[in-house]
Amino acid sequence: MKKILLLLLATLLTACNLSPSKSQLLLVSTTSTQDSGLLDILLPAFEEQTGYSVQLISTGSGQALKIAEQGNADVILLHSPTAEQEFMAQGFGIDRRLVMHNDFVLVGPAEDPADIKDKGPVEALKVLYQAQAIFVSRGDDSGTHVKELNLWKQAGFDPLGQPWYLETGQGQGATLSIANEKGGYALTDRGTFLAYRANLNLAILVENDPSLLNIYHVITVNPEKWPHTNLEGARAFADFITSTKGQQIIREFGVDKYGEPLFFADAKQE
Repeated sequence: MKKILLLLLATLLTACNLSPSKSQLLLVSTTSTQDSGLLDILLPAFEEQTGYSVQLISTGSGQALKIAEQGNADVILLHSPTAEQEFMAQGFGIDRRLVMHNDFVLVGPAEDPADIKDKGPVEALKVLYQAQAIFVSRGDDSGTHVKELNLWKQAGFDPLGQPWYLETGQGQGATLSIANEKGGYALTDRGTFLAYRANLNLAILVENDPSLLNIYHVITVNPEKWPHTNLEGARAFADFITSTKGQQIIREFGVDKYGEPLFFADAKQE
């Protein structure tokens, strides 16, 4: 089924490239920006201001980079800095700009049977491994998944193949829902967790560690590699999301509903 879905996606993207419209913009972004609801506010504001119509593909950062490498995106918004730097070094992207950040948190059942609350993230993973507590991973090469695997590596354990380690292959919202159903633990970005919190019996147990910083950049796909890309539209989106108006939307998003911002605006700080 996954192969069929990927084939259908590739067919759709190819069709888009065969008959591009300069009034349309193809944005590939992480599931966290979609699941949190941020793009539901940002994209209409961008479209109203610029006249562009945005086609959105929401996926993990790893898949977003692969899609862009194949020329099937005009602009990408993601949070996997090391992979982004490699993407830029290979010449697939231009004009990488800092946009915003939030942070990752470790969540689990409120009663916390493994007793990881307030531990450091690496120490918490050691405890979870030794307790063989259910851990639900995205398993999709997303920025969140890459961060999780890096933390496991620092902990000195490889959970792959363990019966208590579950990989969903899905986005952050779906992964949180599965963790909730299984009574398991998971790594998530704070924004998506806050957006889903009302429907979850999960609590934030590990947070506020410098290693959990979650940074987002916007990257324009290189038109020298893919001449069909909408360079003007991509630049317009990058300009908007890093503009005073775009940054204000990011800064204020979530405050009225959740009592705190889901993302922190960072443009022009590099």
